[in-house]
Parts: sequence; structure tokens; C-alpha cells
Amino acid sequence: MTSESVTEGHPDKLCDQISDAILDEFMSADQYARVAVETMASNGVIVTAGEVTSGFSIDIESVVRKVILAAGYVDFSSGIDPANCLILTNINSQSPDIKTGVDTKPGRGTGAGDQGIMYGYACDETENLMPLTIELAHRLAMRLAEMRKKREIPYLRPDGKAQVTVEYDDKGRPSRVSGIVISAQHEQNIGIEDLRDAIFKKVIIPAIGNERIDSKTSVRINPTGRFVLGGPAADTGLTGRKIMVDTYGGVARHGGGAFSGKDPTKVDRSAAYMARHVAKNLVALGVAKRCEVSVAYSIGMPEPEAVSVDTFGTGMMLDDEALSRLVSRLFPFSVDGIIEYLGLREIKYLPAAIYGHFGRTGANFPWEEIGAIPF
Repeated sequence: MTSESVTEGHPDKLCDQISDAILDEFMSADQYARVAVETMASNGVIVTAGEVTSGFSIDIESVVRKVILAAGYVDFSSGIDPANCLILTNINSQSPDIKTGVDTKPGRGTGAGDQGIMYGYACDETENLMPLTIELAHRLAMRLAEMRKKREIPYLRPDGKAQVTVEYDDKGRPSRVSGIVISAQHEQNIGIEDLRDAIFKKVIIPAIGNERIDSKTSVRINPTGRFVLGGPAADTGLTGRKIMVDTYGGVARHGGGAFSGKDPTKVDRSAAYMARHVAKNLVALGVAKRCEVSVAYSIGMPEPEAVSVDTFGTGMMLDDEALSRLVSRLFPFSVDGIIEYLGLREIKYLPAAIYGHFGRTGANFPWEEIGAIPF
């Protein structure tokens, strides 16, 4: 299995952060704001567009510039200039045809903002019940950013990616790390061997651990030999283009759409959070070693079309059909039920936009909480 993660300076992740920062600003002023904002980042240009229905307005340009600066970009030479880049905005109201289906009506709750299938996943490979490959990839990306911010590797710049390949034994358990790839943006005139030595010693070893690496592990650091031009100056970024980084690293399915920039009436986001919450709790309780929860919705309908559980043959108490029925009874899957159960109108979404929406120790995301399931 192979998974990748990226730093907050990666162009796609920069766009995710901008979209979620705009969402947070609107929801801070109006908890019931309907928000669907997309961002594109290019060479010296940031474009935000989408649909917002709210009685409040915000200073979008100020929000964008703050996010760019927080991601580590200080001027054009680093990838984009937060003070002088061009910011274009085109925000419209939510389509009335969609709005009429989502609006709460007498006798029924809020309708789903779209149709689709959302998935949640958990497994017992790690303490936070995430696949080991994405867990290690996130650790590498976070460590890369930490070394830049603390200036322990002072010539690093904001853009970066990490990839980890893990071999599994015949019982399906992780056995060793067979491959690591890191691409880190850096300043001019840095010797490639010095860069590789610093990243191996200060990023890879602390993040992965000596016990997981052996003499046959392939380690590739900046394989092209040079990564000076980065960020939006080198690569166009788009909201929602790193959905496997956001979820399970490709180990589990991802349905619906992307998360960032969407308020919780969009089940692409809220139902995926709920599905992860249920799957994680089932694995934590010992009901299964691996678990996937899927939920399907019809646009405008408050309740899901279907809820199902797949334990991949690792279930220890009930079969999957019985688990699906039980989960449907014990957990709320209506749009309003999810929002209330997880408190999705009261949280900040920007922290979830980098290093994954799931398995984040210390992030205090409500969908990651574990509690007793009343069987």
C-alpha cells in the first residue's frame, strides 16, 4: 500500500485552506450560512468563486492574504506574494432550485445539499485507527513543515510532498516500510547531498523511526535533484484535488466530493465525517478489525437512502447485515441529526484542511471522539 501527504504550502492544499478559512468567517458571523466556495491558485493570482447565502458579508481578500502568509509564503520568490498577488472573487447566492430542497420545512428537516455516496473507514493498524501508510505520510509532511518553521532546516520553503509504501504480511498486517519519497522545496544554492542528509536525519528518522526502516528500504529525497520554484508559481492549485490526502490515502474508498469550503448541509462533508465516526467507534469497541460505513443520499431529502457496514470479514460480534441495521438505529444520519450530533455549526474547519480530516491526534474534531455504543 502506498499513500501520500502534502504540506500546507502545496498549491492544492493552499486552496483548501483558503476555502475553509472563508467558510469559517461566514459561519462565525452566521451559523446557518450556506457556503460552497472553490479556490484556484496560479502564478501571482488567487481566484475564489462559489455560492454563499447569508445575511452577512466578509472581507474575502483579507482572509485570502492571511492564509497565504500563514502557509509560509512571504514573497514571489517563495511561490506567491501574499501582499501583492491579484485576488479575484466571484460569489453568487445558492441556486434557488437547490435551496428549496435544502431549506427546512414544516414536518421535515433540512434536506441534503446534494446526492451521492459517502464513506467512512477505520482499522486497527494505528492508535488513531487509520491506515499506517497515510499516518506515516502525514507524519513526514508535518515534520517537513516543522523543520521549516523552526528553521532547523532553514533553507526549506513551503511546498512539499511525502509518500510512503508499506509491505503487508500474508495476514494483512504491516510488516515493513519499503519505500519513502520526499520532495521538498528549497532555496537556491543548496547542495543536493546536504539537503538529502538533513531531511533523512531530521525528518525521516524522527517521523518514521529506525525500527520501520531497513537496508532494503528505498529512500528518495528530491529525486529530480532540484525543487526551487514551487507553490502557485510552479503549479496551479485547486480546492478538492487532494481528497486522498484528506481521507485514507487511497486505502479506503472516497465517495461524494471534496470537503473544503462546504458548510455542513453539504453531506459530501458532514456524512463523511459521520461515517468515519461510526466506523472508528466500531473498531475501537472491538466489533471489527477493519470497518467501512457507507451512506447514500438524494438531493433535498433529509434522511439517507441507505446505510451499510462492511467489516471485510473481520467482524467479531455481528454479521454486516445486522451491524448495518443496528448502526442505522443507534446513530443519526439525517442532515440535521448529523449536524447536531457532531456540533458541526460550532467548529472551525480550517484546521482540517491540512494533514487530513481524520485520525488527527489532539485536533479535537468531534467526529474523532470515541464513546460507548449502547448495544
